[in-house]
Amino acid sequence: MSNNKLHIHTYDENGNQLCCTPQEGKIYKDAGAKVLIEDSCCSVTDKAYSSAKKSPSGSKKLTEDDEHTEDDGHDHSIAGKSTFQLFLPAIISFVILMVGLAMDHLIPQFWFKDRVRIIWYAAAYLPVGLPVLKEAFESIRKGDVFSEFFLMSIATIGAFAIDEYPEGVAVMLFYSVGEVFQTLAVQRAKGNIAKLLDQRPDEVTILVDNRPQTVKAADVALDSVIQLKPGEKLALDGILISDSASFNTSALTGESKPDTKQKNDIVLAGMINLNTVAKVQVNTLYNDSKLSKILELVQNATAQKAPTELFIRKFARIYTPIVVFLAVAICLVPYFFVDEYIFRDWLYRALIFLVISCPCALVISIPLGYFGGIGAASRNGILFKGSNFLDALAEVKNVVMDKTGTMTEGVFKVQTVNLKPEFERDLILKLVNVIENSSTHPVATAIHEHLGEPDHTVILDNVEEIAGHGLKGSYQGKELLVGNFKLMNKFNIPYDVNPNDIVETLIAVAYEGKFAGYLTIADSIKEDAAETVQKLQSLGVKVTMLSGDKSTVVKAVAGKLGIPNAFGDLLPEDKVNKVKEIKARNETVAFVGDGVNDAPVVALSDIGIAMGGLGSDATIETADVVIQDDKPSKIPMAINIGKQTKKIVWQNIALAFGVKAVVLVLGAGGLATMWEAVFADVGVALLAILNAVRIQKMKF
Repeated sequence: MSNNKLHIHTYDENGNQLCCTPQEGKIYKDAGAKVLIEDSCCSVTDKAYSSAKKSPSGSKKLTEDDEHTEDDGHDHSIAGKSTFQLFLPAIISFVILMVGLAMDHLIPQFWFKDRVRIIWYAAAYLPVGLPVLKEAFESIRKGDVFSEFFLMSIATIGAFAIDEYPEGVAVMLFYSVGEVFQTLAVQRAKGNIAKLLDQRPDEVTILVDNRPQTVKAADVALDSVIQLKPGEKLALDGILISDSASFNTSALTGESKPDTKQKNDIVLAGMINLNTVAKVQVNTLYNDSKLSKILELVQNATAQKAPTELFIRKFARIYTPIVVFLAVAICLVPYFFVDEYIFRDWLYRALIFLVISCPCALVISIPLGYFGGIGAASRNGILFKGSNFLDALAEVKNVVMDKTGTMTEGVFKVQTVNLKPEFERDLILKLVNVIENSSTHPVATAIHEHLGEPDHTVILDNVEEIAGHGLKGSYQGKELLVGNFKLMNKFNIPYDVNPNDIVETLIAVAYEGKFAGYLTIADSIKEDAAETVQKLQSLGVKVTMLSGDKSTVVKAVAGKLGIPNAFGDLLPEDKVNKVKEIKARNETVAFVGDGVNDAPVVALSDIGIAMGGLGSDATIETADVVIQDDKPSKIPMAINIGKQTKKIVWQNIALAFGVKAVVLVLGAGGLATMWEAVFADVGVALLAILNAVRIQKMKF
């Protein structure tokens, strides 16, 4: 593929920019974050090339060298450098400039004049000016004449042409320092996202000649056999080759009940093995897993621009050429109207005007503000797929959420123990715990977690599992039954409770032929769920819960959480209709879900939020925001990050336009020097960048 491919800036039909500006591209490249914008900088040819890099099976893994060759001729000379190396040209330039100014004003030297002085300041200019001149040439060659690099180049060269050497060096020096700060800011945000995505399982245990061997998950070949221990998360999709195994599948199914898989059943990446050691034959490569898809989504995040950012970009593309022609007019037009026209004075004013007009503060600080918001969110375990969703979430009025896996844990826990007083409580619970030790059912795990380690000194005889019913055994010749109420019916044990009146899963207990009581086992509410609802309501956001679970369960959970509107027994299409009802009131809706059955309503909502730590592929693909660690408290945090980001962006817009407007007028009137112009451009840009970076240090 040619490295001289013409790069053309493009927009889609909705005005979403499909490409970066030259300066933004350079900033992201210098930060080692070019991968975050490469998908939005591709022409059709690029995309074809990108697709060609993968074999039909997706088996070719991209290496760093592959990524490097895709850069299409862009300069990589400073990518991957340390902070000191990035600042080194500016440090050299600053030292030479300061010595020159000292010899000009503080300790004048007789030899420091004419050609020596020019060479001295040229030496100060080149370390910072040469890279910008090179970028200006590259931009012009690619058809983008009025870039920031071009403005800085003609302004500083013009300053040299009228013997204002220190000013020319200072403009380029501060501009370059601003670029380094931008690079570091993007690098920091990129680091936050990289750290977030580093949570995926890196290693797996595979069987080679029936011997366990730990290897990198990315290197596992198709048809390899993974040995998955209890509690381990499956890193790749595959087929279960063990006789059976129980998995926590709430992320994929939306159901809180663990799923027991049989031999030859499909098991998916993200499932957690619960009980016994399981063997899985890999049928999907690591690069095609859910977590790899999330990585791709991050890379595309900057392609989705907020309306404010799109406006500023389009404005800058119209505004920059206009001010260039105005600068020419400031220099030449007065010749026809001013009696004592001095070309040098009016050229100096035009150069001041040109430096001030550079839209750096807007073009870089605003996307940096949004990217800072994305970075701050990622540091807190929240993935925004684009800056437009930061804006949208800042204005959201309704949050509609699923119950299972979103506001509840998605795993079984013992809720209550109800035993009749005539039975010795401690003995019955001890026997229940011991007999459940013979079962591999997830319910047994919940009982062990609640009651603790079984007492191995207690010996039960004739223990057997009755499929679909429960366990039967005897203790000191007395019959013990532990299971569902069908087990009670099977052995003609009378009981005085109606199982249909209790919404939780019931474990009935009979001892010596008599009903001893029952335990309720249910999904537990997440510890930060109630706090989430309170924070959302304090932000003026209405909260609604929709679930496919029983209405009685949904109402009970909603009551505990303080959610006024809750609906149960809903099919996916019913959830869609409920969201449509809210949208019909012209109110923005964010929907939060985690299962495959949530994907349709996530796609319909204004902002779709997926609980992504264990969320399903389909939901994460259609969602706009992904909560990586599954904590519902991150929902109000995401809204707050959106609000703070929008606030900072508008602060930067007001600062940039306000200062530039004042200094432009002063410069055109001859009342401002190049130093004021430097502040109006680079100084304001630095202030705006520092303001944008501030969001990454905020506590949410």
